Amino acid sequence: QIQVVESGGGLVQPGGSLRLSCVASGFTHGYTFRHYDMSWYRQAPGKEREFVASITNVYLDTRYADSVKGRFTISRDNARSTVYLQMDRLTPDDTAVYYCFVQGPAAWGQGTQVTVSS
Repeated sequence: QIQVVESGGGLVQPGGSLRLSCVASGFTHGYTFRHYDMSWYRQAPGKEREFVASITNVYLDTRYADSVKGRFTISRDNARSTVYLQMDRLTPDDTAVYYCFVQGPAAWGQGTQVTVSS
């Protein structure tokens, strides 16, 4: 069973930065973290979960939601089985629970809360 654990959330003032981390483990059948594309999603109170960013496994191609483009950066360290989300120039609209997603196995983490408020 794949385990996905996010960390790094917290309370930050508008204009501030946070870096989220996500460690995935428990891969089987010869597959490892490096075989899978990874994504971040978020869900704000009263709203549906939405795509934030993704990164492919081999060529490290990235894709971003328009709302975060130019402010967020996704990256990964395959040796550490970790994907990161660097979030800069945060606004209150970025307040949400952020989830890490392993594509392929369709495995979700439990989420980490990000609150942007003065």
